[in-house]
Amino acid sequence: MTEQNSSPEQSKAGVYIRKVRSFVRREGRLTKGQAGALERQWGTMGIDYSESPLEFTTIFGNDHPVVLEIGFGMGQSLVEMAKASPELNFVGIEVHRPGVGACLLEAETQGVTNLRVIEHDAVEVLEKAVLDGSLSKVQIFFPDPWHKKRHHKRRLIQPAFVALLRQKLKHGGVLHLATDWENYAEHMLEVMTPAPGFENQSEDNTYIPRPEERPLTKFEKRGHRLGHGVWDMKFTAI
Repeated sequence: MTEQNSSPEQSKAGVYIRKVRSFVRREGRLTKGQAGALERQWGTMGIDYSESPLEFTTIFGNDHPVVLEIGFGMGQSLVEMAKASPELNFVGIEVHRPGVGACLLEAETQGVTNLRVIEHDAVEVLEKAVLDGSLSKVQIFFPDPWHKKRHHKRRLIQPAFVALLRQKLKHGGVLHLATDWENYAEHMLEVMTPAPGFENQSEDNTYIPRPEERPLTKFEKRGHRLGHGVWDMKFTAI
Protein backbone atom coordinates (compact mmCIF):
# COMPACT_ATOMS: atom_id res chain seq x y z
CA MET A 1 0.00 0.00 0.00
CA THR A 2 1.23 3.45 -0.89
CA GLU A 3 2.32 5.70 1.93
CA GLN A 4 0.95 9.23 1.95
CA ASN A 5 2.70 12.39 3.11
CA SER A 6 0.73 14.09 5.84
CA SER A 7 0.91 15.77 9.22
CA PRO A 8 1.13 13.66 12.38
CA GLU A 9 -2.53 13.30 13.34
CA GLN A 10 -4.52 10.20 12.53
CA SER A 11 -8.20 9.78 11.79
CA LYS A 12 -10.30 7.16 13.56
CA ALA A 13 -12.85 7.16 10.76
CA GLY A 14 -11.07 4.87 8.33
CA VAL A 15 -10.27 7.71 5.95
CA TYR A 16 -7.12 9.56 4.94
CA ILE A 17 -8.22 13.14 4.39
CA ARG A 18 -5.76 13.71 1.58
CA LYS A 19 -6.60 17.35 0.84
CA VAL A 20 -6.00 18.33 4.47
CA ARG A 21 -3.08 15.91 4.96
CA SER A 22 -4.25 15.41 8.50
CA PHE A 23 -2.53 12.17 9.50
CA VAL A 24 -0.06 9.45 8.66
CA ARG A 25 -0.37 5.69 8.73
CA ARG A 26 0.41 4.24 12.14
CA GLU A 27 0.46 0.50 11.85
CA GLY A 28 0.28 -0.23 15.54
CA ARG A 29 1.47 -3.49 17.03
CA LEU A 30 -0.21 -6.63 15.80
CA THR A 31 -0.96 -9.37 18.27
CA LYS A 32 0.00 -12.89 17.31
CA GLY A 33 -3.65 -13.71 16.70
CA GLN A 34 -4.19 -10.67 14.45
CA ALA A 35 -1.06 -11.39 12.43
CA GLY A 36 -2.07 -15.03 12.02
CA ALA A 37 -5.57 -14.09 10.87
CA LEU A 38 -4.14 -11.67 8.29
CA GLU A 39 -1.91 -14.40 6.96
CA ARG A 40 -4.63 -17.06 6.86
CA GLN A 41 -7.63 -15.02 5.78
CA TRP A 42 -6.42 -12.18 3.57
CA GLY A 43 -6.47 -14.33 0.44
CA THR A 44 -10.14 -15.11 1.06
CA MET A 45 -11.53 -12.05 2.81
CA GLY A 46 -9.10 -9.29 1.93
CA ILE A 47 -9.45 -7.03 -1.09
CA ASP A 48 -6.20 -5.50 -2.35
CA TYR A 49 -6.82 -1.92 -3.41
CA SER A 50 -6.57 -1.04 -7.08
CA GLU A 51 -8.33 1.45 -9.33
CA SER A 52 -10.14 -1.35 -11.11
CA PRO A 53 -13.91 -1.31 -10.42
CA LEU A 54 -15.01 -3.65 -7.66
CA GLU A 55 -17.31 -6.30 -9.11
CA PHE A 56 -19.17 -7.37 -5.99
CA THR A 57 -21.05 -10.17 -7.74
CA THR A 58 -17.72 -11.76 -8.64
CA ILE A 59 -16.10 -11.02 -5.28
CA PHE A 60 -18.91 -12.65 -3.26
CA GLY A 61 -20.16 -15.14 -5.83
CA ASN A 62 -23.74 -13.86 -5.53
CA ASP A 63 -25.82 -10.76 -6.20
CA HIS A 64 -26.87 -10.00 -2.63
CA PRO A 65 -27.17 -6.32 -1.60
CA VAL A 66 -23.87 -4.76 -0.49
CA VAL A 67 -23.41 -2.93 2.81
CA LEU A 68 -20.26 -0.79 3.13
CA GLU A 69 -18.91 0.23 6.54
CA ILE A 70 -16.30 2.97 6.72
CA GLY A 71 -13.98 2.84 9.72
CA PHE A 72 -14.95 -0.41 11.44
CA GLY A 73 -12.40 -0.14 14.26
CA MET A 74 -11.67 -3.61 15.62
CA GLY A 75 -14.53 -5.05 13.58
CA GLN A 76 -16.52 -6.84 16.28
CA SER A 77 -19.86 -5.18 15.50
CA LEU A 78 -19.29 -5.50 11.75
CA VAL A 79 -18.72 -9.24 12.09
CA GLU A 80 -21.80 -9.50 14.32
CA MET A 81 -23.93 -7.75 11.69
CA ALA A 82 -22.58 -9.92 8.90
CA LYS A 83 -23.27 -13.09 10.86
CA ALA A 84 -26.82 -11.95 11.64
CA SER A 85 -27.59 -11.11 7.99
CA PRO A 86 -26.29 -13.84 5.64
CA GLU A 87 -28.61 -12.47 2.94
CA LEU A 88 -26.38 -9.38 2.71
CA ASN A 89 -22.77 -8.87 1.64
CA PHE A 90 -20.62 -6.67 3.88
CA VAL A 91 -17.50 -4.71 2.93
CA GLY A 92 -15.48 -2.93 5.62
CA ILE A 93 -12.82 -0.26 5.07
CA GLU A 94 -10.28 0.47 7.79
CA VAL A 95 -6.77 1.97 7.80
CA HIS A 96 -5.63 0.61 11.17
CA ARG A 97 -3.91 -2.72 10.53
CA PRO A 98 -4.48 -4.21 14.02
CA GLY A 99 -8.18 -3.49 13.53
CA VAL A 100 -8.15 -5.26 10.17
CA GLY A 101 -6.39 -8.25 11.75
CA ALA A 102 -8.82 -8.29 14.69
CA CYS A 103 -11.80 -8.19 12.31
CA LEU A 104 -10.47 -11.10 10.26
CA LEU A 105 -9.76 -13.09 13.42
CA GLU A 106 -13.30 -12.52 14.71
CA ALA A 107 -14.82 -13.40 11.33
CA GLU A 108 -12.74 -16.58 11.24
CA THR A 109 -13.82 -17.50 14.78
CA GLN A 110 -17.49 -16.84 13.99
CA GLY A 111 -17.41 -18.66 10.65
CA VAL A 112 -18.53 -15.56 8.76
CA THR A 113 -18.14 -15.75 4.98
CA ASN A 114 -20.19 -12.79 3.69
CA LEU A 115 -17.59 -10.19 4.66
CA ARG A 116 -14.63 -8.62 2.84
CA VAL A 117 -12.20 -5.98 4.12
CA ILE A 118 -10.11 -3.29 2.48
CA GLU A 119 -7.13 -1.63 4.18
CA HIS A 120 -6.93 1.70 2.38
CA ASP A 121 -8.14 5.29 2.23
CA ALA A 122 -11.95 5.10 2.04
CA VAL A 123 -12.27 8.27 -0.03
CA GLU A 124 -9.91 6.90 -2.67
CA VAL A 125 -11.68 3.53 -2.67
CA LEU A 126 -15.02 5.26 -3.24
CA GLU A 127 -13.68 7.59 -5.90
CA LYS A 128 -11.67 5.06 -7.87
CA ALA A 129 -13.00 1.55 -7.22
CA VAL A 130 -16.67 1.61 -6.20
CA LEU A 131 -19.11 1.80 -9.08
CA ASP A 132 -21.92 4.36 -8.96
CA GLY A 133 -25.18 2.91 -7.70
CA SER A 134 -23.58 -0.31 -6.46
CA LEU A 135 -24.19 0.03 -2.70
CA SER A 136 -27.42 -0.71 -0.85
CA LYS A 137 -26.21 0.80 2.42
CA VAL A 138 -23.32 2.82 3.81
CA GLN A 139 -22.75 2.89 7.56
CA ILE A 140 -20.38 5.16 9.46
CA PHE A 141 -20.40 4.60 13.21
CA PHE A 142 -18.58 6.81 15.71
CA PRO A 143 -16.20 8.60 13.33
CA ASP A 144 -13.52 10.82 14.85
CA PRO A 145 -15.43 13.88 16.12
CA TRP A 146 -12.45 16.26 15.84
CA HIS A 147 -14.01 17.99 18.83
CA LYS A 148 -11.85 21.15 18.77
CA LYS A 149 -13.58 23.81 16.71
CA ARG A 150 -10.49 24.55 14.63
CA HIS A 151 -10.44 20.90 13.56
CA HIS A 152 -14.10 20.65 12.50
CA LYS A 153 -13.06 20.97 8.84
CA ARG A 154 -11.41 17.55 9.22
CA ARG A 155 -14.65 15.81 10.11
CA LEU A 156 -15.56 13.09 7.66
CA ILE A 157 -19.19 14.12 7.21
CA GLN A 158 -18.91 17.11 4.88
CA PRO A 159 -21.01 18.13 1.83
CA ALA A 160 -18.51 16.89 -0.78
CA PHE A 161 -18.12 13.50 0.90
CA VAL A 162 -21.86 13.08 1.33
CA ALA A 163 -22.35 13.86 -2.37
CA LEU A 164 -19.81 11.14 -3.18
CA LEU A 165 -21.73 8.66 -1.01
CA ARG A 166 -24.97 9.53 -2.79
CA GLN A 167 -23.32 8.70 -6.11
CA LYS A 168 -22.38 5.24 -4.89
CA LEU A 169 -25.73 4.40 -3.27
CA LYS A 170 -28.56 2.81 -5.21
CA HIS A 171 -31.87 4.62 -5.41
CA GLY A 172 -33.57 3.69 -2.15
CA GLY A 173 -30.24 2.90 -0.50
CA VAL A 174 -29.53 4.02 3.06
CA LEU A 175 -26.84 6.07 4.78
CA HIS A 176 -26.69 5.23 8.51
CA LEU A 177 -24.66 7.52 10.77
CA ALA A 178 -24.05 7.27 14.52
CA THR A 179 -22.02 9.39 16.92
CA ASP A 180 -21.62 9.80 20.66
CA TRP A 181 -20.69 13.50 20.37
CA GLU A 182 -23.76 15.74 20.42
CA ASN A 183 -21.95 18.56 18.64
CA TYR A 184 -20.97 16.20 15.82
CA ALA A 185 -24.56 14.91 15.65
CA GLU A 186 -25.72 18.49 15.16
CA HIS A 187 -23.03 18.99 12.52
CA MET A 188 -24.16 15.83 10.71
CA LEU A 189 -27.73 17.13 10.58
CA GLU A 190 -26.52 20.51 9.34
CA VAL A 191 -24.73 18.77 6.48
CA MET A 192 -27.37 16.16 5.69
CA THR A 193 -30.56 18.25 5.89
CA PRO A 194 -29.83 20.27 2.72
CA ALA A 195 -27.87 17.45 1.02
CA PRO A 196 -29.35 16.76 -2.44
CA GLY A 197 -30.70 13.25 -2.97
CA PHE A 198 -31.25 12.30 0.68
CA GLU A 199 -34.34 12.11 2.84
CA ASN A 200 -34.19 11.81 6.64
CA GLN A 201 -36.03 8.72 7.92
CA SER A 202 -36.81 10.50 11.19
CA GLU A 203 -40.36 11.84 11.40
CA ASP A 204 -39.10 15.16 12.78
CA ASN A 205 -35.99 15.26 10.55
CA THR A 206 -33.62 14.71 13.45
CA TYR A 207 -32.57 11.43 15.07
CA ILE A 208 -33.92 7.89 15.32
CA PRO A 209 -33.71 5.27 18.09
CA ARG A 210 -30.80 2.85 17.70
CA PRO A 211 -31.85 0.34 15.02
CA GLU A 212 -31.72 -3.28 16.12
CA GLU A 213 -29.23 -4.17 13.39
CA ARG A 214 -26.56 -1.89 14.90
CA PRO A 215 -25.04 -3.83 17.81
CA LEU A 216 -24.21 -2.09 21.05
CA THR A 217 -20.45 -1.86 21.52
CA LYS A 218 -18.78 -2.29 24.92
CA PHE A 219 -17.77 1.36 24.76
CA GLU A 220 -21.38 2.37 24.07
CA LYS A 221 -22.72 0.22 26.91
CA ARG A 222 -20.27 1.90 29.27
CA GLY A 223 -21.40 5.29 27.95
CA HIS A 224 -25.03 4.44 28.64
CA ARG A 225 -24.17 3.56 32.24
CA LEU A 226 -22.47 6.93 32.60
CA GLY A 227 -25.40 8.76 31.05
CA HIS A 228 -23.71 9.57 27.74
CA GLY A 229 -25.89 9.96 24.67
CA VAL A 230 -25.65 8.32 21.25
CA TRP A 231 -27.30 9.77 18.17
CA ASP A 232 -28.36 7.62 15.21
CA MET A 233 -29.48 9.01 11.86
CA LYS A 234 -30.70 7.28 8.72
CA PHE A 235 -31.12 8.86 5.32
CA THR A 236 -32.70 7.30 2.24
CA ALA A 237 -31.19 7.95 -1.19
CA ILE A 238 -33.95 9.49 -3.31
